[in-house]
Amino acid sequence: MAFKSTFRYARISARKARLLADLIRGMEVEDAVTALEFSKKRAAVMVRKTLLAATAAAEEQEADTRNLVVSEARVDEGPTIKRFQPKDRGRAHPIMKRTCHIVVAVDEKAPALAE
Repeated sequence: MAFKSTFRYARISARKARLLADLIRGMEVEDAVTALEFSKKRAAVMVRKTLLAATAAAEEQEADTRNLVVSEARVDEGPTIKRFQPKDRGRAHPIMKRTCHIVVAVDEKAPALAE
């Protein structure tokens, strides 16, 4: 059973956050948290917070937290806040303040079959 957590309307572009989602996808939770702690990217804080929330949901349902794996890490685009910067001679340049929705799901790793 997958345990999912969502960070909606994160104030960072989806393109920047996807770099970290791609980094942790398929990793064990402990390794993913460590990788995000040492990442210099601003989105690492948001992705890590979402990952820890998914882990807490799994722990609440009494799942084995030592065998958790990041089964899904997805970043979708959210609404764009549109602003304008005034320029000379009555012109205006658009400023797009992009948002995204970060989705992280963890699942229990299948036990290895003993031969």
